[in-house]
Amino acid sequence: MSNALAGATVPALGWSWGDLLFLVLSGTMLAAALTVVVNRDIIRSGLAMIVAFAALAGIYVLLGAPLVAAAQVLIYIGAISVLVLFAIMLTQTKVGPIRLVFHHQAWAGAAAAVVLAAILIGVITGTDWPDAVAHQAHTATDALARLLFSDYVLPLEVVSVLLLAAVVGGVFLAKRDEPQGEER
Repeated sequence: MSNALAGATVPALGWSWGDLLFLVLSGTMLAAALTVVVNRDIIRSGLAMIVAFAALAGIYVLLGAPLVAAAQVLIYIGAISVLVLFAIMLTQTKVGPIRLVFHHQAWAGAAAAVVLAAILIGVITGTDWPDAVAHQAHTATDALARLLFSDYVLPLEVVSVLLLAAVVGGVFLAKRDEPQGEER
């Protein structure tokens, strides 16, 4: 969190801006994650997954880890989510059937959710939380960037070209038309 927001409070609530931002980001992340699970439209579920990953990146920034937040954006939003959305769009059906197999196990999922909620409530209430963080951890993002883009620029570019070739090859194999007259 920046130093300008560290001492400031929200006028109407009396909370710090960092606490309010954390509540907004965590609520957004939980709502988006719930949307991923319960939504029947798989493309909207994929888009909600991107929102959940973005809110988590915002939480990482609030915790003073901008490098982890950047990795979250680049890897999870930029790569994993786009890969999942490409895989979804390359398949034929976009909406799941009304009665899926795992709907018959809703009681087991509900029981596991209640047990997990009880454990979380016990841990949260039983922990002695500090009132304030002493200081923000120092991150060496600039040193890592210099090292990555000076000494390791060739391996970085090789990996990026290999990943691009894998994506192009996957799209080519997925869109390849099967011959009509031949059988396997």
